[in-house]
Amino acid sequence: MDAPEPPFGRLLELNLTGIDFALRRLRQPLLHTALGLCLATPLFADGIDLPDEDRLAAQMEAFWVDAPGSIYAMQPFRNDQTVTNDEGLEVTLTSMNPNINSWFILRVDEPGDRTRPEYFHIENADPETWQLSLEMDRGDPTILIEGLDADEECAPWEGRSSELDEAEDEGLPYAPICDGRLYLRNRVSGSRTSREAIAEFLRENVIFGDSLVNLIKGTLYEDAYLETAEEIETEDVGAVVEALGQANLARFPVMRASPGFDLIGAEGGMEAGSWYAVEDAPGIYSSVMQPGQIHGDILNRSGETNWFDGVENNANVHLVAFDMRQFEIGYELGTDHPSFGWSSRPHGAGRDWSIPGPDGINDPEPLVMVGMLNPSYLDRVAATFTGGYKRDHGAFRYGDMATFNQGHHYGFLVNGVVLSRLWPGLATIYVLDDGTFGMTTWSEELNEDLLPRLRFARQNGVPLINPDPETGEGVPGDRVRQWGPGNWSGSADAQLRTLRAGACLREVDGRQFLIYAYFSSVTPSAMARTFQAYSCDYAMLLDMNSQEHTYMALYPEVEDDDWIEAEHLVSGMSSVDQRSRGGTIPRFVGFADNRDFFYILRR
Repeated sequence: MDAPEPPFGRLLELNLTGIDFALRRLRQPLLHTALGLCLATPLFADGIDLPDEDRLAAQMEAFWVDAPGSIYAMQPFRNDQTVTNDEGLEVTLTSMNPNINSWFILRVDEPGDRTRPEYFHIENADPETWQLSLEMDRGDPTILIEGLDADEECAPWEGRSSELDEAEDEGLPYAPICDGRLYLRNRVSGSRTSREAIAEFLRENVIFGDSLVNLIKGTLYEDAYLETAEEIETEDVGAVVEALGQANLARFPVMRASPGFDLIGAEGGMEAGSWYAVEDAPGIYSSVMQPGQIHGDILNRSGETNWFDGVENNANVHLVAFDMRQFEIGYELGTDHPSFGWSSRPHGAGRDWSIPGPDGINDPEPLVMVGMLNPSYLDRVAATFTGGYKRDHGAFRYGDMATFNQGHHYGFLVNGVVLSRLWPGLATIYVLDDGTFGMTTWSEELNEDLLPRLRFARQNGVPLINPDPETGEGVPGDRVRQWGPGNWSGSADAQLRTLRAGACLREVDGRQFLIYAYFSSVTPSAMARTFQAYSCDYAMLLDMNSQEHTYMALYPEVEDDDWIEAEHLVSGMSSVDQRSRGGTIPRFVGFADNRDFFYILRR
């Protein structure tokens, strides 16, 4: 049987002149969606808007080829402005996705400079407020930053020791420029040595004591906090617990196993399958159970999962639920993982040795991955947890999915920028431009409908559970029992049962809950049954095998906000944080890390 046609493939042919493109097949619905968005979106005051219809169509064609071959070609909505002064200084500002207005590439080509032009990855500190464009100010290029009641003109490339030079020398993952309205994203290492060096730098530059938040807010990033989030009315804890209900278990013993944070009403232990509010963390709830406690109505359904062994039956599972009325979710890549080249796993038609990676690239230059939370979000961060597989594990070795669509390398997208394309058939967490959050199995139709609106996305394998098409009930995915075709992996010593983390989406009376779960020793079958017991609509695997790879931390709201205190789901996770003389600096929040992660922000 022939493999299905790759959805990204064979759309264009390049003729022998290397110039004219013949269109073989164009995704008209997506193109029309993008063009409609382009025409319907009002122009920013002087910001960079979407490209015109002809350019957008050409960029869309380039995006859909088998391997676009550059980070620019993977951004179909990008647009740029270029200005040149009389001396020949040429400055180009490229918005990688004007729909999202977050990431920009600044290109500076000095006149008479025999070296290559310089490229800088710029991040908008407040995409909802600031609009960026280039203009000429008295004959010289400048960045115009417009928003609120004040505009800012900025030329950070000017001078012998320019603002960009100084920002690079600071060595911070996010170095503020242009009065803190923009950040320069610097290349840093996520290694242990680099963590210690960054922590030492932070300590030496503290003015008001050894406090991470005071340091960033009052010293390095003092202008990043231009406005605060609107307050929302919090709901009665008991009403939310009642809405979450109780897991479908056969028995409900009181368990002494508890998470590493304080819970309301759990002083004598936690009843299995029940939910408890987390102290000083409105909208966050915790539960605990063991797979062997799941009700027989779920466990005895034949043909859906494998049976559990004795260890798996008694393995503790810790769950944390976020009421998404009170939160929004984001995603950031690590300094090293996931990477961009080929996984070693695909074979045959699933790997094209003539190109450096499944998208035709093996690095994102000139974009920079920093592995750290944007400091503008520090006063809102509620939780962080690690993302999915790194690139070498994030593709299929066995089964049909290994042999077409480039082996189905798991895709990812940050701030509207496509870093690795999203493949149909893969479990996906995504966030849209209006903050809408979802989990689903990706499809060609979703590429057509949602690509222009995506802010974040992360794929990781196939679903653990998904809605039954007839009943809508969450049921195990069709590959949960298939080890190779499901790409479920195992521990370093080839044990199929191992420590794992997963996430699910549950909707209750129109209210969304994101549930993160830490499984101390399970197979995908036990994960699927657990998420079924908690009435999840969709669930997927995250990462596995160690507490570093399944790291999860909460940041409660406390009266003394001079320090961000991390409370970990499991105590061993704290070993990944950075120790300092004044306390502990949390992973992902206080220093760059080599792994990708999700972050939860209070609205």
